[in-house]
Amino acid sequence: MNAAESQIDQARFREVLGHFATGVTVVTAVEDGIPVGFTCQSFASLSLDPPMVALAPGKSSTSWPRIAQAGAFCVNILADHQEALGRSFAVSGGDKFAGVDWFAGPATGTPVLEGSLAWVECELEAIHDAGDHELVIGLVMATGVGRGRPLVFYRSGFGTFAP
Repeated sequence: MNAAESQIDQARFREVLGHFATGVTVVTAVEDGIPVGFTCQSFASLSLDPPMVALAPGKSSTSWPRIAQAGAFCVNILADHQEALGRSFAVSGGDKFAGVDWFAGPATGTPVLEGSLAWVECELEAIHDAGDHELVIGLVMATGVGRGRPLVFYRSGFGTFAP
């Protein structure tokens, strides 16, 4: 059976996968001198040697093509106090960086959002077709760690992690 013949109901599939808690990230880049970014919860470590990460932006994203064109990106792992940031970068259009403090990453100059729990600066390594998303591989060039606890996404809502 191929993907086109699958009998999986999309709403049920979304409901089931919503039971997998994820962190929340904002992927950023600079394209033609303008910062660009989008919220992404499909993010994972991929390889230690060489250091690589993976993310999966939707093909409907208007920000992702601009980031791909830039050739480098930063994955900002959001802290629990950054829910508003996660929400604002999830909306299409507008100036998502208005009022947002950030600094240029040391390796590629991509935007590192102030107050992030951690960040991973990457060069774009590969893009693979993956249904209604693309599977993106980033070669890690620099990293950093902030303070706080992670912002978590679970069953269509934001929350926090308490040990």
